Amino acid sequence: MRKLTHNELVSRQHKKKETPRLPLTVVLNNIRSLYNVGSIFRTADGVGIEKIWLCGITGSPTNAQMAKTALGAEKEVPWEHHPQAASVIKDLKAQGYQIVFLEQMEGSVPYQMFEPQPPVCLVMGNEIEGVADEITPLCDAAIEIEMMGLKNSLNVSVAFGIVAYDLRHKLFLREKTGQRGWGRNGGSN
Repeated sequence: MRKLTHNELVSRQHKKKETPRLPLTVVLNNIRSLYNVGSIFRTADGVGIEKIWLCGITGSPTNAQMAKTALGAEKEVPWEHHPQAASVIKDLKAQGYQIVFLEQMEGSVPYQMFEPQPPVCLVMGNEIEGVADEITPLCDAAIEIEMMGLKNSLNVSVAFGIVAYDLRHKLFLREKTGQRGWGRNGGSN
């Protein structure tokens, strides 16, 4: 085994640009930290997220502080800013998205047990307050990361990374086994 060179890694990435994005959209609702937003963009690019919706006070990639953390991922992942998460979620729901909150709520299940029904919209809430109360009625499913220690949650960008890669794995398995396909992103149905 040997470590790949920078040129080999760059060559691999150019080949991946033809790969369709996952049927997975993310709504970031009132994320305060630009570093968290940048980190989420970078992970979203690695996962193959189809789009990020930046809602409420969530900062945009036009901010240099956020772009520094994203390292160019903000140019690869489609995104849009909207002042109200509720209207974005309602529109996505009308388009057939399964709305999934990453939140500790009554009825939430461990993320490992969740079976996504694509297309999926993953909603991430504020670092302190979580998802806003006014959008909780729009939730189709709630998932959580079980905590073994004294703290009750992880950093929002870390939690996103854990769940996004788990959803990626499950969506690829669905595609591989011939279950409901990708749909809109150039993949098979």
